[in-house]
Amino acid sequence: MRKLKNSELDRLSVEAFKEAKKTPIIIILDNIRSLNNIGSVFRTSDAFLIEKIYLCGITAKPPHKDIHKTALGSTDTVAWEYVENTMDVVNKLKAENVKICSIEQAENAIMLNDFKVESNTKYALVFGNEVKGVAQNVVSASDFVLEIPQYGTKHSLNISVSCGVVVWDMFSKLEIK
Repeated sequence: MRKLKNSELDRLSVEAFKEAKKTPIIIILDNIRSLNNIGSVFRTSDAFLIEKIYLCGITAKPPHKDIHKTALGSTDTVAWEYVENTMDVVNKLKAENVKICSIEQAENAIMLNDFKVESNTKYALVFGNEVKGVAQNVVSASDFVLEIPQYGTKHSLNISVSCGVVVWDMFSKLEIK
């Protein structure tokens, strides 16, 4: 067995990515402080053809060298928009019948492995601040709160890891080819 070369991976060009049908998932970053986390979310979003990323509150915006370090050019492919107030995005998307899913530990949260996706439904996944999590008003306005099951001693995962886990889970449940 040998590792494949990048030229053998048959990846989309930037132009083809922009024209490709997107996965019906939007990501909302609620006050993310780490630029490396932001870049990692862009890279995961590129990998799974995520429709759009909303950067909210203190979340930094491209171009920035520390975002670029982990995004590796995906800020040029994935659509994104900065909106200061996370609730403005939540309300806008809810009005468009997008289901809002906060990724958080909360009362009555649904474990990610138990969450059933609905066909013909668009989801917005909200990831919160590395210390404070998703803002309570956003959690309260969410259609669902999803929790990643964890079995060790720590209380949470890094936001970029959480994003990768949740996006992969949702992507696989949507059965997108």
